[in-house]
Amino acid sequence: MSNQRDILPVDQYLPNTLPLIAINGKPIFPGIFTPLMITDTKDLQVVQRAVEGDHHLGLVLTRDAENADPGVNDLFGVGTAVKILKKINLPDGGVNIFVSTLKRFRLRKELRGDAGLIVAVEYLDDSEDDTPEVQALMRAIVSETKQVSENNPLFSEEMRLNMVNIDEPGKIADFLAGILNIDRAEQQDILETLNVRERLEKVLIFIKKEQELLVIQQRIQRQINEKIEKSQRDYFLREELKAIQGELGIATDAKSSEVRRFREVIENLGVEGEVREQIEQELQKFELMEPNSSEFTVTRNYLDTVTRLPWSSPEPHPVDINAAAKVLDKDHYGLEDVKERILEFISVRTLKGDVKGSIVCLVGPPGVGKTSVGRSIARALGKKFFRFSVGGMRDEAEIKGHRRTYVGAMPGKIIQGLKIVGTADPVFMIDEIDKLGASFQGDPSSALLEVLDPEQNVAFRDHYLDLPFDISGILFIATANTLDSIPAPLIDRMEVIRLSGYIDEEKIAIARTYLVPRSLERSGLKTKSVRYDKAALRAIANEYAREAGMRRYEQQLDKIHRKIARNLLQDDPPELPIRVTPGELERYLGKPIFLEDAAKKASQPGMAIGLAWTPYGGDTLVIEAVANPGKGTFKLTGQMGNVMQESASIAYTLARHIAAERGANPAFFEDNEIHLHIPAGATPKDGPSAGITMATTLLSLAMNRQIRAAVAMTGELSLTGQVLPIGGLKEKTIAARRNRIKTIVIPRQNEKDLDEIPDHIKRGIAFHAVERLEEVLAVALP
Repeated sequence: MSNQRDILPVDQYLPNTLPLIAINGKPIFPGIFTPLMITDTKDLQVVQRAVEGDHHLGLVLTRDAENADPGVNDLFGVGTAVKILKKINLPDGGVNIFVSTLKRFRLRKELRGDAGLIVAVEYLDDSEDDTPEVQALMRAIVSETKQVSENNPLFSEEMRLNMVNIDEPGKIADFLAGILNIDRAEQQDILETLNVRERLEKVLIFIKKEQELLVIQQRIQRQINEKIEKSQRDYFLREELKAIQGELGIATDAKSSEVRRFREVIENLGVEGEVREQIEQELQKFELMEPNSSEFTVTRNYLDTVTRLPWSSPEPHPVDINAAAKVLDKDHYGLEDVKERILEFISVRTLKGDVKGSIVCLVGPPGVGKTSVGRSIARALGKKFFRFSVGGMRDEAEIKGHRRTYVGAMPGKIIQGLKIVGTADPVFMIDEIDKLGASFQGDPSSALLEVLDPEQNVAFRDHYLDLPFDISGILFIATANTLDSIPAPLIDRMEVIRLSGYIDEEKIAIARTYLVPRSLERSGLKTKSVRYDKAALRAIANEYAREAGMRRYEQQLDKIHRKIARNLLQDDPPELPIRVTPGELERYLGKPIFLEDAAKKASQPGMAIGLAWTPYGGDTLVIEAVANPGKGTFKLTGQMGNVMQESASIAYTLARHIAAERGANPAFFEDNEIHLHIPAGATPKDGPSAGITMATTLLSLAMNRQIRAAVAMTGELSLTGQVLPIGGLKEKTIAARRNRIKTIVIPRQNEKDLDEIPDHIKRGIAFHAVERLEEVLAVALP
């Protein structure tokens, strides 16, 4: 059995019972001298009794490091016996004891004591401590420990002071286990390992891990040092370069070049007052900044934006009205009223010599050419064009910019556009203004109020610039499908120009002049390689693209040309030019989408054709009614809005009131349940203009008479039978013409609106202006 005489002077006999002190940190190994701080009241009593007795204590590790008052069952089974060599009282009431750790013991039995824990112990001896394997392991540990100590000065110093005097393998293992940075449970496992060979193996594994950590630490330290050295080297080289360039009279760095460039640009900007003062302050601040500063890039971007804006006022230049008219005619077919309004607007600007911009709003269904009209206006005026869409925009900072306190701040769309075009009087198109949103980030439509107000935009203050900028020279052109969703104050600031849809003749002319050549070019076909019959172009409009605009029409042409391109690359290509006739359309486009069916005809009693206005143009709708035996109830379907439901109630009441006068059964409405329906039930419908149509439908049902063919009507109905005015008459007339309506009943007060409808649209349609429902019935049910 090995003993501890070589390291510690100790008595031959240790007591069989020991007072215990539980430790929460890490276990204490035999064979060392160590101080212990005692502050717990019970532990102080245990120390005092030991000092008064044989000076022996037992130190045992708690199983739970957080347990403040453990019992014997809360302790590990193996601990270390120690002898108190010195005791020092501390000012706070605690004591500091210096102990010599003696030997392992195992807890055998808890004994009752008047203070603290007292247990019977069994002292443990090492086994297999003098074999060749143990000697080899010890040499390996010493060798590995030397490698660790070479790279860890603190570790090395402790080694030199203690390891030189230790020659027993078990004590070397205990010493190293006590100073290695390993988990408390792993240290306790080594303490409980009595076989020296196994103990040495476990310690060797932990030393190997320590070596691996040191290698990683050295690599990280080396990388950090390399970065620091490179940064310092670059700094000194830059300073030397500055000194050399200074001696030669060359700009010392990129920042100096930027400062000189900004100063030259600012001198030529022609700005004064607040703007000049603010720019000068920013430039002075920029000169004092280090290029590595986070504010350096922010300030440089700000100065770059400010110096690239067109601060000087635009010079007025006359516009040739005839040349402008030719540009508009070349770019667009038809739209005579729109072109006339635009030319009037240009004429007024030319006569006044006014460089101030204006605000125009083009309203119409999709595909009628609102965006292209805006481009044509810019061409006619000889101005630069900038377009941005506000559809779905929910952040007012998109219009007025972000404040520079935010990371990634940038100016709003107005200032960005001016920076891009580089002139103070461009044409700005604000697309989809009716689809602006609002959120917690602000209301963009409210931000546009300042932008589009001529009284305010002379000193528009973008949040990013925070300087007054005159944007009154911009000609703003907004586009929308409807005015319903645009706030009234915004509409009030704009001159509204309506673009209605196209009739078949206009679609044919537009297709021949513009769409077919453009589509052929996109498909890689030559202009004369495909020929269209006029009947084929009309059939496309009637059977495949019946909407108000030309977008779907152009899509159908693209589809035809793609199929022709594919056929030309086959083994047996067709001969050019290829002629497209109405009979060929089904082969290229499939079955017709719109058929000449009964859905748009009043084919039986209880049916009438109405005219409706939608954001996508005019439309025709069939109103249907049927009667079933019942108790005089009235049922509505077809997803009608509140206003339309009220109109239906008025029509039902009035029809019931005059039914007997028109020759119907007086008890018809009392004896039947009337069901009125408007097809396309998935489409929401609202508005009062279907009032006379619903009343005519109900009276047709009650009189069991079918209304005249190709008759459509529109008008609001009052409870006394008066026919009130409606809106959108031009769009409704175009829709009626597309659906081959020959007679249209309109309110008398809308008769004046017929003058605004071109003659080629009204040609072949008879208009009947009425004031009362009786006049409507005289036309529809003569």
